[in-house]
Amino acid sequence: MNEKIKCLLVEPYKLPKEIEIENNLKSFQKQVNGYIETTYLQDDNEVVLICNEEGKMNNMELNRYIGYDIIAGPFLIVGDDYENGDFKSLTNVQIEKYKKYFNENSIAKTLDKIYEILSSRKNHKEMER
Repeated sequence: MNEKIKCLLVEPYKLPKEIEIENNLKSFQKQVNGYIETTYLQDDNEVVLICNEEGKMNNMELNRYIGYDIIAGPFLIVGDDYENGDFKSLTNVQIEKYKKYFNENSIAKTLDKIYEILSSRKNHKEMER
């Protein structure tokens, strides 16, 4: 049996929720509704973001702007056990830090970024005419 880990589940336009799940592929896939992909936050390699590899291709709802991309669909924030090539539980300090990181302001920043991208595309199409 795999050990359980504490992590944060971040769903589109919702505040992060602390959950405990099995530390295995099947559990991660269930939480993100499909195949997983991992990435790091911009300028932060303390934790790993686990998201749906095909989130955008499957037209999942856009979730959060992370500085260099917008993640589509739900994602997890887990601890990075880089020494063992695995994931681990978030500490209580990390849980509080990333609850703040993905708070209401991050939702507003995401909406601003989406608007910026859509406006840019609209302006580009109008210039092509």
